[in-house]
Amino acid sequence: MKAVILDAYTTNPGDLSWDWLGKYVDDYTIYDFTKPDEAESRIKDCEIVITNKTKLRKKELDSLTKTVYIGLLSTGYDAVDSAYARGLGIPVTNIPAYSTDGVAQMTFALLLEFTNRVALHDSAVKNGEWGKNGNFCFWKSNLTELAGKTFGIIGYGKIGSTVAKIARAFGMKVAANTRNPDKYRDDGIEFLSLDELLPRCDFVSVHVPYSKEADKMVNTEFLSKMKPSAFLINTSRGAIVDEAALRDALDGGVIAGAGVDVLSTEPPKDDNPLVSCEKCIITPHISWAAFETRRRLMGICENNLKAFLEGSPINVVN
Repeated sequence: MKAVILDAYTTNPGDLSWDWLGKYVDDYTIYDFTKPDEAESRIKDCEIVITNKTKLRKKELDSLTKTVYIGLLSTGYDAVDSAYARGLGIPVTNIPAYSTDGVAQMTFALLLEFTNRVALHDSAVKNGEWGKNGNFCFWKSNLTELAGKTFGIIGYGKIGSTVAKIARAFGMKVAANTRNPDKYRDDGIEFLSLDELLPRCDFVSVHVPYSKEADKMVNTEFLSKMKPSAFLINTSRGAIVDEAALRDALDGGVIAGAGVDVLSTEPPKDDNPLVSCEKCIITPHISWAAFETRRRLMGICENNLKAFLEGSPINVVN
């Protein structure tokens, strides 16, 4: 049995091992990256195909001659035409719930950059501004305590509920918006409609999966309902935010700032309106990238393959 990994580098740039594949297949090939025009030739003779962002659409799937299993190195599975794969009798598996703690942590890394301005003050000290000031302390911007502030969460799944626990540990009041609020009534969280939540919150954090309904849900109307002093955090999917509308809202003082770990196109194009915005903090989609998080991802990937080969597949998305 032969396996191929089409884009291994992002998941494992060298600090983890793919040796576990040898327990399940006779031969495997690892590619750090695969260009679109290389996918067909690399997958056609393999029984096992593992991919992350390399797209496998009808054209690529029709080239398969031996494949019996496709494993994704991600929670999202839009890289593969899973419905078409199902018609070919090929199960597609994903990696659910591996990055909950990492994404929740990044949410507050972005938030705390607005409230404590660590990077700003570190730079000021190293540029000699503290020494020139002459006082035992100085600050260049307003600093904010989180205790008593209201934190709004849109999407209350595993990540959203984990974020809520952290917010409450900071002494914040938490409000959430979710499709099924009755499911969570025992959490001690106030569940509100968007129209009720947005005007109340000092911070609004988005944790919904991408869908057609969620596409550009953070738009001009959404932003206009937030406080002028509020901050938006997005660690879910870039396409959930109308980036032009967010830039306009930031430039116009509709909201105070935004912190995002995801963009609609990654890496961003030169004309992305947020990249040059001083009121927007952007990190390069790294909330899932901690060593521990990626190690957990690879463990689930192995378990998915093992379960399939044993005849009891898990985490099948099609």
